[in-house]
Amino acid sequence: MSIGNFKERIRQHIWSELERRGLVPVPPGAYGRIPYFIGADVAADMLAQTPQWCRSRAIMVTPDWPQLHVRLRALQEGKRVYMAVPAMKSKRPFVLLDPVLLSDSLEEAASSDGGVRLGQSVSVGEIEPIDLIVCGTVAVNRKGVRLGKGSGFSDIEVALLVEAGLATGDTTMATTVHDLQVVDDEIPETEHDFRVDLIATPTAVINVLGPRRRPRIRWEDLDGAKIEAIPVLARMREEMSR
Repeated sequence: MSIGNFKERIRQHIWSELERRGLVPVPPGAYGRIPYFIGADVAADMLAQTPQWCRSRAIMVTPDWPQLHVRLRALQEGKRVYMAVPAMKSKRPFVLLDPVLLSDSLEEAASSDGGVRLGQSVSVGEIEPIDLIVCGTVAVNRKGVRLGKGSGFSDIEVALLVEAGLATGDTTMATTVHDLQVVDDEIPETEHDFRVDLIATPTAVINVLGPRRRPRIRWEDLDGAKIEAIPVLARMREEMSR
């Protein structure tokens, strides 16, 4: 079985179990997405009790629905939040959510749509060094190996920050998931995958032991259509070819 097929089998199992046990809203359900799970708010609260969270000032959170509570909690605590534009379709592929400027609009700004509408569009070069990255996940094991929904956007979002020196070995990588999404099985990795250092569920915080793995842009793994669909990658490829 290929790595891609094995990963998809894990995703399908997690999506099926979340729906079978009534742990996701229906609709939209779990399949084909980073699933919103019952207890996502509690998992965000668990993450917020960790030393890594408490000392962070600038964080990046993916625009996935279950991480809405992470974004809101961060804004309420006065943290500056960077969020990728969904599918990275903008030439300025991130937005800055500054709680000082958002004042009474924190709840609206914490949503992915509201964040894009109310946040300040920024390029990678305008982002400050990131203390903590929180990503959405379909499945993760206790070594920190994670699976997204298969689109690869989270890998690219994080890789852009790594390439720019904004996410380093000192930057904590975290995810919030339901306990059912934490698996004991091995999850295969490819060169563009990254590992998380911290897993927060509604019942526990798991500090991952072992080597950290940070992504890089792997141009050989990106087809032309994918590059052209993400303006920042298209511009980077053009600059590299000069």
